[in-house]
Amino acid sequence: MARRSKAKTRVSAPGPAPAPQGGRFAPLDDASLNRIVKAAMDILAQTGIAECPDALVTRMVAAGANRREDGRVCFSQSLVETAIARAAKRVSLPGFIEHKGLTIGGGHVHIGTGGAATEVLNSATGVFRGAQLTDLYDLMRLVETLPNIHYGLRPVIARDMGTPFLLDMNTGFACLKACSKPIGISFDNASHLDPVVSMFDMALGAEGGFRKQPFCFGVIVHAVSPLRYAAEGLEIMQRAMAHRMPLQICTAAQAGATSPVTLAGALAQGLAETLAGLMVVDTLEPGYPCIFAFMPFISDLRTGAMTGGSGEAAVAAASAAQLLLHLGLPSTASAGMTDAKTPDAQAGYEKGYTVALAAQAGADMINLSVGMLGSIMAASCEALVIDDDMCGAILRSVRGVEISDTAIDLDRIEAVATGVGHYLGEAQTLELMKTEYTYPSLGNRQSIADWKDAGSRTIWDVAVERTAEMLTQHPTHLPKDHEAAIRAAFDIRLPEGL
Repeated sequence: MARRSKAKTRVSAPGPAPAPQGGRFAPLDDASLNRIVKAAMDILAQTGIAECPDALVTRMVAAGANRREDGRVCFSQSLVETAIARAAKRVSLPGFIEHKGLTIGGGHVHIGTGGAATEVLNSATGVFRGAQLTDLYDLMRLVETLPNIHYGLRPVIARDMGTPFLLDMNTGFACLKACSKPIGISFDNASHLDPVVSMFDMALGAEGGFRKQPFCFGVIVHAVSPLRYAAEGLEIMQRAMAHRMPLQICTAAQAGATSPVTLAGALAQGLAETLAGLMVVDTLEPGYPCIFAFMPFISDLRTGAMTGGSGEAAVAAASAAQLLLHLGLPSTASAGMTDAKTPDAQAGYEKGYTVALAAQAGADMINLSVGMLGSIMAASCEALVIDDDMCGAILRSVRGVEISDTAIDLDRIEAVATGVGHYLGEAQTLELMKTEYTYPSLGNRQSIADWKDAGSRTIWDVAVERTAEMLTQHPTHLPKDHEAAIRAAFDIRLPEGL
């Protein structure tokens, strides 16, 4: 109970800055938008979704769905539109520290981590190695500190955990201990939900605490492309809902492989699979807090491999965000999945345009957007720190040009133009310099001469130093007695004292 009272004393502290609202960029014109939505509706009505568990099919049919002779479940357009109308339009994601929570929906852009990278880049040697639990902990500690990263979905798979259960328990523990912002994890199977949520209750210091403050959302793959339900994913979804865990349900077909080669066809099938997830949620509990991760991945058709940094990936992610914003559904896009293996120029330009387009299109959450390398097969602490700098500029661009009553002052322009000839000393300049403008933390704006005099350091050099400094800071939001109780109850492999 001590932790609950501590949280109450902190609730008045400043929370995250208001999220900028995207949606100005529209890769699809109205006719294309409507055509893709109609195609998705036709897919659900005619082709439907295969491999739906029988118990769920029974409930869906009772609600108006149709089961074809081959077992595929089909949903009429009117049935889908009814589900959309009563779906949650805003989803609350509390933080472990409550005032760090987020509200997802309406095109308000939030940046986060994500992925299931199996390797990390060692900054000292330049060598990739298998990701471990301490790497996950360090990455999530950086998420806690970095100002432009709003939530932490586990970015790496800890390969030193011997069983799926150990992995799920220790992933949950490492994330909650490292980060007081909203976190997200996935689960190997539904049976792991109960012990993980029990651990979350212990962290909050109260039985049932997580139901009141669900600081972790469940990341669930509900569909397997093309157009099949994932039975295990649906089981996990139902168990998560029983614990009142917010959902982020995912579909990630790969164009040219598991979805049509045309971007329009891939978007239509992907939207149908996304709405198929909505139909499950609506059948189980209409209006349940659910965020829709519509992630149309792209193939390099020369090899069949996934490419995360292509121009096609950028426009597909932005289009997916636009489609869900059009339907009024809380959205997650995937961006920042550079194909580069190091944080080099390729990584910079691929991350820059993929994240920027998704943000400008109004993605409510952008997963995988920071810290990832090698088509999301690897992660890097230093890349995460560099990407935070990038995201600060992108979020500023989403804000656009803000017109207030005092933004254009003709009298001031007259006075400066006929007086000193510059605005540097004006009261308005000093007042707004930290709100109208965003400044890089790592990016260098010195003259070439000054940069040389300072040691000619690259952004990578600065990031290595800054990351080391940041990792000397240790989280304090998890009370020590709560952590001790968790360690006594579960096989926690993260070393004590970190």
